[in-house]
Order: sequence, then C-alpha cells, then structure tokens
Amino acid sequence: MDAPKEAQPTGEFKCQLCGLTAPYTYYGQKPPNTRSIVLLEESYVMKDPFTPERDKFLILGSHCSLCSRSVCVGTECSLFYSKRFCLPCVNENLKAFPLEIQEDIDKRKPQQKSFPCKKTDTRT
Repeated sequence: MDAPKEAQPTGEFKCQLCGLTAPYTYYGQKPPNTRSIVLLEESYVMKDPFTPERDKFLILGSHCSLCSRSVCVGTECSLFYSKRFCLPCVNENLKAFPLEIQEDIDKRKPQQKSFPCKKTDTRT
C-alpha cells in the first residue's frame, strides 16, 4: 500500500564561488540505493530529477581540499585532481600541479577574461 519513499532533501548545497544552490539528499562517498558505487571524495549528491530510476544521482559539489569552501563541480569553479580544488586555490598553487593541469588552466583563462577585455577594448 505504501509507495516507495522519495529521498527527502537533507539540506541545501551552495557553491561559494558561483552561487549555485540546490537541495541535496546525501553527503558522503556512498550514495543511497547504489550497489557498488563509491565516490572518490565526500560529495553533495541529489537524486537525478530527470529519471525515475532510484539509483541515478547527480553530484553537486564538494569542499576544496585546501581552503574547505563549498564548490560545485562546474569547470568554472573547481577541478578534481586526486582531490577537489577550487580554482582560486589552483591558481594560487598552479606550479604544484602537473604540467597538463597547468596547461588546461592556461587554456581556460582567455575564455574567462574575454568579456571584460571587450569592454576595455572599446575605449580608444
């Protein structure tokens, strides 16, 4: 008679860099209703709202392993290299990362700065 219980949000995740907010249903490395999945980091997780399958989930974010701020998994806010790092901490410690990571970050910088540059270029 009882319908399967939907996972109720346990709190609200908020990225301290971009401001993304979303309700999360679990924080940890082993999301509920998953058989053999163990995440590589303690993560904020929510049930995937786009599928009725109970074992599908979305990873919202985690904590930066250096400064502990909450960051989403978006490429503008953080990266995962054995641990989660927010981009401000990555930029401050760029030389400590492998060359591939340094090159990847360098490729991102022109994209991030393109909008302000357009504004300053109009002044002549």
